[in-house]
This record gives sequence, C-alpha cells and structure tokens, in this order.
Amino acid sequence: MTDSEPMATPDLPTPLGPLLVTYDDITSAAQRLMGQATRTPVITSQTVNQRTQSQVFFKCENFQRTGSFKFRGAYNALAQLTKTQKKQGVLAYSSGNHAQAIALAGKILEIPTTIVMPEDAPAVKQAATREYGAEVVLYNRQTTSREELSQSLVRDRGLTLIPPFDHPQVVAGQGTTAKELIEEVGPLDLLLVCCGGGGLLSGCAIAAQALSPQCQVMGVEPARADDATRSFYTRTLQTVHNPDTVADGARTPALGQVTFPLVLHYVHDMVTVSETAILRTMFWLWERLKIVVEPTGALAAAALLEGVVSVPNARIGVIISGGNVDLSQVGPLMAKVRKKPKSEKPLPLARELS
Repeated sequence: MTDSEPMATPDLPTPLGPLLVTYDDITSAAQRLMGQATRTPVITSQTVNQRTQSQVFFKCENFQRTGSFKFRGAYNALAQLTKTQKKQGVLAYSSGNHAQAIALAGKILEIPTTIVMPEDAPAVKQAATREYGAEVVLYNRQTTSREELSQSLVRDRGLTLIPPFDHPQVVAGQGTTAKELIEEVGPLDLLLVCCGGGGLLSGCAIAAQALSPQCQVMGVEPARADDATRSFYTRTLQTVHNPDTVADGARTPALGQVTFPLVLHYVHDMVTVSETAILRTMFWLWERLKIVVEPTGALAAAALLEGVVSVPNARIGVIISGGNVDLSQVGPLMAKVRKKPKSEKPLPLARELS
C-alpha cells in the first residue's frame, strides 16, 4: 500500500458468523461496572499532537484495577453467573492480565477462581494473580495446550470456563473502554486499539460505531503475531503458534468464534508494528507521558508514534491497554531497543485515512 491509497475497508455486511454482542450489551455492562471498575483517565500531550499533527487522546487502562482493561470483561462475565456457577467456581487461562482480572473479580464476588498460566508468564503477573486469591496452575506452552488442560480441569472440577476474549460478556465489558473515552472527549476520526484475541478491539469498535459513527477503528498487532491481520484481509481464520513477541498479551493463537465476526463487521483496518517499535514506544511513553505501560499496552500508540499510521488534522483515540511490567526485565528490554534484531522487518509505509 502506498501513501496515496485509501485505508482498506472489508465488505461489512457479510460476517462469517453471528454477531453475539450489541451496543446494548455494552451499556448494560457499564451499569454493572459502575462502582467496581475505575473510570480511567484520558491523557493528552502537546508533544504528541505536534509530532502527529493531530489531536490525540490516550485512554489509560494501565490505571484500571489489576493494571489493565481486562477487569472490565472479567467482572461483567462473573457478575452474570448463576448462583450454582458462582458456588462451584470458575476457571480461566491467561498469560497474566485476564488472570489477575478474573482473580480480583472472583474475590469481590466471592467466587473461587482457578487460573491456568504458562510457566514463562511474567513473574509480576503470576504473583499478583495468587495475591488476589486464585489457585494458579502452571503449564509449559511448548508441550501443553492451555485449552485442552483447561477443558480437563473444567470437567474434573465442575468449573465454569471464562475465556480471555472469546466470550460475549467479556467483549461487552471491554467495550466500555471506548464508551467512556468517546463520552468524555467527543467524536473521533480514528480509534487505535491493540489486538490479541480481539475482545478489546471488537468491543471498542461496537461502541465507536454507536457513539461516533464516522470513526474509523484500526486494530494493531505485533508483526510477529499477525494472525488477526491476516484473518482480516483473507476473511479466513488464520493462526499463529507461540509467536516470539515481547507483547505477551498478543500471543493468542487466533481470533475466536465470537470476536472474528465482530472484527470483520466493525473494524475498518488492521496494521502491525515491529518489536523495536513496540519497545521504543513503551519507553517513550514512560519518559514523556510519565506513565508505566507494558509492551502490549503500547501497541496502539506504536502504530501512531512510529509512523505506521499517519492521519494529520484528525481527532485520534489511542487505547493504552495495560501497565503490568516485570521490572526485572527492564534492562534486557532496553538492550533490545538499542540493538535491533537482524530478522526484524522494516516498518511498513504509513496508512492514511481516505
């Protein structure tokens, strides 16, 4: 794609499956979350506005309870369980942020929680999940399928599975992020959202269409974990196996049965960013905006600040999805920024709104 070509838009009327989440679901989720989820701040920066020649609004979910947007979907899903399901308990699988969110939501609602986490999940996320009261079951992601392990535990213990993204009530909860942003700052021309399994992206896209119909919604993935981008353009579900990306929250193997049709129907474009771009943006946000952001949380900002997306004279929303950083890894991550991997692909040409 050259600079002069318009942003690609899929054929929206024909999703590959039913659309299981509506804006009404998001407004209901917002009511459930009132008094439980934090209404996170929106940050602006004159430096960013000058650099991008746009008006940029950062929705800072790194200030959400448990340090990421995931609490919204987790609480919304658990709050709607039956009394029997609440008594028996729930299970979730996650590399960290969904794990912490389910654990805290379970603690608040007095629901027992079991979390399946990879052994290499950031130590800070494992520790926080346990501190919120969850039982943590570790597995080796190279030899074990988390889905198969989780299903086995669900059957043996009679638990209710709450997946990290492929669940209508989880998606509805995540969509409250964009609802709050647009209600606070007004209509947007572009909304940039990170994408792992598509829960946050699809939920935010639904909210954006309802509240700011002219807004273009763009998902952002690591180039090394580009399954959703490939799925978006081929309209066929693509997968990726254990991608080697620093953005651990985007290591999901594929979009889900709930999120894939929603992404095809509501999202206008997908882009990818390099590992160096992710880390460079993360540290830039630390230094200039004075906020702690994790690598996955910096994905959407990276697309804008690294020039992958160029939209002059526009009102742009950027979702900062989380801030759970393992501080013991800061030194190695800085070293990666200073030394660009030989295998890393160059940044693509900028996308421009038509």
